[in-house]
Amino acid sequence: MISREEAIAFLNSNSPKDILEKINLINELEKDREKYITYSKNVFIPLCNWCRNKCGYCIFRSNNPKLMKKEEVREILLKGDELGCREALFTFGERVDEHPKIKEELKKMGYSGILEYLYDLEDWCLSNTNLLPHTNCGILTYEELKMLREVNASMGLMLENVSERLMKTIAHKDSPGKEPKLRIEMIENAGKLKIPFTTGILIGIGETNEEIVDSILKIKEIHEKYGHIQEVIIQNFRTKKGIPMENFEEPSPIKMLKVIILAKLMLDDISIQVPPNLNKETGQLFLLAGIDDWGGVSPLTKDYVNPEAPWPEIEELRRFTEELGFKLKMRLPVYDKYIKKEWLSERIYEKIVKE
Repeated sequence: MISREEAIAFLNSNSPKDILEKINLINELEKDREKYITYSKNVFIPLCNWCRNKCGYCIFRSNNPKLMKKEEVREILLKGDELGCREALFTFGERVDEHPKIKEELKKMGYSGILEYLYDLEDWCLSNTNLLPHTNCGILTYEELKMLREVNASMGLMLENVSERLMKTIAHKDSPGKEPKLRIEMIENAGKLKIPFTTGILIGIGETNEEIVDSILKIKEIHEKYGHIQEVIIQNFRTKKGIPMENFEEPSPIKMLKVIILAKLMLDDISIQVPPNLNKETGQLFLLAGIDDWGGVSPLTKDYVNPEAPWPEIEELRRFTEELGFKLKMRLPVYDKYIKKEWLSERIYEKIVKE
């Protein structure tokens, strides 16, 4: 176990020796592990592109929001099923039904709110395709999580960072849903409900090294209590035209490498994921630091959160992975160790084990 002080000192260090020592340690600890790097073959469904938050780095949110119709969603799900996808990633902004236009559209369709509509779509997905839903839509209450657990194989919410200070910066000053206490509460509630969960931290939005380490430690603390965090994403800020943080500097490959190393050593029984479309030039380097998952990759839909960064072809990802002696392996949105009755609704569990 690396102490908080040692972790901060490592991030502050400019010694190549420190990096190489820790990579060697990771490889020593991993020497008996099967050399598989996993990914989830998915479809990305951006159900609505409005959000109550206005993050300084986001291009997903629109002032002229669009709510996807049932027919659009079902067409994507059926095409994804034909292509052998197994994950349906449902994403939309936080509390989208607070927007009058969206609220009215939902009402005309016969729904009291976005989560009722989401449940209906995910119910259809389970009944008509081989895809398993995974929802990531911002802050949800305990009762909302409990309801969606019935039709989701896993769920997610990026912690991003535990720093209250960032709430006063360009990154989060207009984003009430990025309040760390709210996000921590939701991640803990998912643990109480035994929902296999994805979280992560965002690097390059103005955080300090101390805040990075404290964020990793908070994830560790929550997981040690509930055991439900199946993967942690180490995501790098990428600049985009038109965002408030357009002129911010992106984190360097070495900074990302060092954070990944720390996450691997401090979160020893959790998968560490790096999005391959945001790290095309450096992803292989991160394999050396112990990442073991590429996350969702789609043969059909783009990354609507990072539209400038296309997914790699799966065969390209395979070559990328095998060059370092690893094997690429497709997984479900719920990791194998969570495919148990205690972690899944009866409906999801039965759908998986009957295959």
